[in-house]
Amino acid sequence: MMHEPELDVLIIGAGFGGIRMLHEARRRGLSARVLEAGDDVGGAWHWNRYPGARTDSESWVYCFAFDKDLQDDWDWPERYPSQPQVQAYLKHVVERFDMHRDIELNTRVEAAVFDEDRDLWTVTTESGQRIVCRTLVSATGPLSAPQEPPYPGLADFQGEWYLTARWPHEPVDFAGKRVAVIGTGASGIQVIPLVAAVAERLTVFQRTANYAIPARNYVLDDLQRQSIKSRYNEIWEQVSRQAMGMAMNPANRVFSDVTPEQRQRLLEAAWEEGGFRFFLETFDDVFVDPESNEAISEFIRNKIRTIVKDPATAELLCPKPDHPFGAKRPPLGNFYYETFNRDNVDLVDVSSNAIDDVTETGIRLMDGTEYELDMIIFATGFDALTGALTRIDIRGRGGRSLAEKWQDGPRTHLAMAVDEFPNFFMVAGPQIPFANAPAMIEPAATTIGAAISQLRDKNQTRVEVVPEAVEEYNNLLHAFYNATIFPAGAKLRAWWLGTNVEGKTLGVAMNFGGFPTWAESVKAEAAEGFEHYRFSTNPDAQPSQAAAEVKTGADMT
Repeated sequence: MMHEPELDVLIIGAGFGGIRMLHEARRRGLSARVLEAGDDVGGAWHWNRYPGARTDSESWVYCFAFDKDLQDDWDWPERYPSQPQVQAYLKHVVERFDMHRDIELNTRVEAAVFDEDRDLWTVTTESGQRIVCRTLVSATGPLSAPQEPPYPGLADFQGEWYLTARWPHEPVDFAGKRVAVIGTGASGIQVIPLVAAVAERLTVFQRTANYAIPARNYVLDDLQRQSIKSRYNEIWEQVSRQAMGMAMNPANRVFSDVTPEQRQRLLEAAWEEGGFRFFLETFDDVFVDPESNEAISEFIRNKIRTIVKDPATAELLCPKPDHPFGAKRPPLGNFYYETFNRDNVDLVDVSSNAIDDVTETGIRLMDGTEYELDMIIFATGFDALTGALTRIDIRGRGGRSLAEKWQDGPRTHLAMAVDEFPNFFMVAGPQIPFANAPAMIEPAATTIGAAISQLRDKNQTRVEVVPEAVEEYNNLLHAFYNATIFPAGAKLRAWWLGTNVEGKTLGVAMNFGGFPTWAESVKAEAAEGFEHYRFSTNPDAQPSQAAAEVKTGADMT
């Protein structure tokens, strides 16, 4: 067996997190490689190629901040970039920094086992390749393990079917076809209007009505881009202070501060501006005060009733009173509600009359009603946050698997590390804040890089977070969770609680305490010398070649 590690760092995933982690490792002189299951870089923005796929964060903050020239040279075409635009950006970053030589595509990780005698990870891919590394970093992303359609009859369906999270490279033709979309989460809400525009008939199967906020997307012109680039220092400063890591200002008011007339004007103006500003720049207590939340919720319901012409359809699209705004992840829509005014679009409520199975010719409901179809699109979501990791057989000390460790829900330290799993880190792992992902990746990658550098520079072989730090972080997360409206998401099958997956235990898999507090804690961990981690040296373990070279170089100066 090999005892000397081939690499300081092995990274799983070539999306935003993996690309940023590779840059950080290289910057620190660490030997690193990325394994990516897809046939191109991009992570979620490679796989989710369905029509209408687009960010919900504004383009000028859905990007990297580590290189000024990179942000100054890149021109975003739109306020909310589309999937092809985001993937083009990530491919540009990889090419600009010559990262392809350290990225292996079409390589899916099957297992990773920690060798306690040598303080090394052995990673095995589906093809049987084995790689030995000192540290393992997961950058698998929070939304990368799709839920497969749960219908046995799908194998007999005579038409076409697609999963939004695994959309084919080749164009899909909806023209003249009877199409069904199952699911009205973010993916469904994005794909539905575009399919409706060309399909002969579109039938939307809805289990839980969702709140869709208008995106108000627009094309950026040169002057707007010039303005953004000239203000990037100010923009990143805003991001660092904002609860969701966005370039927005706090409302500096709560619901009770204003009169009913003022509230209405504020909400109308924010609705017209579009995007997450609708709830982030109106009232600061939307997610903690039920009265404030209900005002937002009822405002959106009334917008639905205004937009959708058929009253019965409008009421089906209105979330129920026991569904607070934000208890499920609120998506942005581009003419979503307007789509249900089309003559070729039907809405089918399956909350009480569920889908029984897929037949040779279409979909059958529990009451026997059948819908004949030529195509089915499943927008059925993800085994979020933990799924991409628990589907890999990751085993730490004592041979315990991560799936076993998290069977009652994820438990991490700052979404970066897990006790009993030495030399293992996560970029944007479970229990990250509910916030803009690229903004969270930056401090995480920097701090993880600092921990690995310290391990190497001090010629040590093991680093592991102490259990007390994990316990403390989880107690904090439960306190945040219980102080908000988010517990209502459990019965609504919110993916960030895991209840959207049959048989999965409810777990507080996100940090609802805001991005700034978390980011400061992540940065402080490195600044204060990783006081919540234990570094040690195994005399039988060999330092990596990179560590030996650093030590030799130090001796020569």
